[in-house]
Amino acid sequence: MRYYIVDAFTDQLFGGNPAGVALLDGDTFPNEDLMLKIAAELRYSETAFIRRHSATEFTIRYFTPKAEVELCGHATIASFFLLHRKGLASGRCLCHTLAGDLVIETGERVMMQMAQPRIVETVEDIDEIYKALGINGYTPTLPVQITYTGLPDFMIQVNDIATLQAMKPDMEAITEITRRYNAVSFHVFAFGNDGYTAHVRDFGPLYGVPEESATGTANAALTYYLQQNGCLGQEAECAFLQGEAMGRPSVVATRIQADGNIFVGGTAAIVAEGNLLV
Repeated sequence: MRYYIVDAFTDQLFGGNPAGVALLDGDTFPNEDLMLKIAAELRYSETAFIRRHSATEFTIRYFTPKAEVELCGHATIASFFLLHRKGLASGRCLCHTLAGDLVIETGERVMMQMAQPRIVETVEDIDEIYKALGINGYTPTLPVQITYTGLPDFMIQVNDIATLQAMKPDMEAITEITRRYNAVSFHVFAFGNDGYTAHVRDFGPLYGVPEESATGTANAALTYYLQQNGCLGQEAECAFLQGEAMGRPSVVATRIQADGNIFVGGTAAIVAEGNLLV
């Protein structure tokens, strides 16, 4: 089995968000226990396992070191950038995932259509959420809402970029809260006046990911959340800066269309490749 390490949402090696990508030779996936062990061995937040049906149709399954997840944005961008560079994918592709069928625009910049967005829940008890982030006595101007574009994530506003970057989250508390609400992560954002739509940090310790340097699904959810809360128009293009606190700055591009469809993407860099002896 060929495997690759690909940094998504960057054009520089050792930037962005790294993902494991495994290209499968046969028509079936390995058993789930093996895929979980491979993901744990590679130690990245997600590893994508790809079945190729044709140059324009694929199935991908995603594993964290602890569990399978329905969708992973940065691993999808990494996967289709790799497929494009290897000559295995071209043009507009269809990707089957547990979150549904997605349209992928392949090329040097990959853009993926997200699952149908929705607000899952508005969270009223926000004190424990901000306490888990080490912030006390803050009342945001926007609601805390769990938003879905393939995965359910908390959308959480903080006052400014300095507060965002200085946070020292309580991972045990975040794990307990995300488990209770059946959510994947805390996606925390702050507005600035520097040309980016927002600066963001993402914490998903429940799934073995204390912090991610770029999250496609969560930033797509943030795009929908911002539109639904009056911060964006019916159509908009966004750029989210993430990973600063980790020393891996990433720029995640999103596009929301008049028909309600959301695309997320960027470029990537292939870091390494090898053979898995399984």
